[in-house]
Amino acid sequence: MDSTTSSFEHRLRDNAGKVEAVLGQLLADASLDGEIIRPTRLLEAMRHGVLNGGKRLRPFLVVETAALLGGNSDAALRIGAALECVHCYSLVHDDLPAMDDDDLRRGQPTVHIAFDYATAILAGDSLLTYAFDIIAAPETDLPADRKMELVLALSRAAGIGGMAGGQALDLAAEKVTPDEQGITTLQAMKTGALIRFACEAGAILAGAPAGDRQRLRSFGEKIGLAFQLADDLLDLTADAATMGKATGKDAARGKGTLVALHGRQWAETTLASLVTEAADLLSGYGDKADVLVETARFVANRKN
Repeated sequence: MDSTTSSFEHRLRDNAGKVEAVLGQLLADASLDGEIIRPTRLLEAMRHGVLNGGKRLRPFLVVETAALLGGNSDAALRIGAALECVHCYSLVHDDLPAMDDDDLRRGQPTVHIAFDYATAILAGDSLLTYAFDIIAAPETDLPADRKMELVLALSRAAGIGGMAGGQALDLAAEKVTPDEQGITTLQAMKTGALIRFACEAGAILAGAPAGDRQRLRSFGEKIGLAFQLADDLLDLTADAATMGKATGKDAARGKGTLVALHGRQWAETTLASLVTEAADLLSGYGDKADVLVETARFVANRKN
């Protein structure tokens, strides 16, 4: 491990700790103004689904893209926490028997196993709703128009034309294998949409010009593709202990992936190309973009 990699991983871990702290505060026992009570079992299930470690890559991207463009770091942490609530809601629901039917997530029992199916559904519902509460709350120190832009962008990334729609396409793919374009589309929606939002969000909260916002959005699209491609490779090659979840499920279900379609060597070559393309998008920022470029490499080369 060279010093650059070590420094990056320390920065990633440090940010994950900060995000975990913010999430812990947001999921405290005390009710907020306008709430009546926070039911104990539901709150415990939400905390189980969120405060369980993880790299916190999506919040990291929000924080680092905001830093690149001079955005408010405290607001970036809160927007990152809101995004993590959406991401974790999707995992809680994705693990349910009606979806991917998984018993393990980040090395611990999934929410429906630790609690029950109904509580897991409600925990996911509550996390999704809470994300927009966090963005809109007065504690998020941003102008109202930027909050509105963030709510709109996250809604589009998480909903029917984004992540949720991608999950629907993914379920359909278990019955009828899509062609290459179909696989690319469903992966860009299911996995890529929230990663794209994470990068664009930094530009939005910084009030950056349209050109910066589009550049960061494109960067997010590249690393979103890389993330899913690396995930498909890991599903094929890694073990459950390393991943903290079941592996080999795509092949067992006959699910179409780009790795299954083109093979491991093609996937590794394509990952390298995506990293180069992502780095080229940020070349105009010079050394200030080094952390984001290293993030692209990390996404492509991750081991879990």
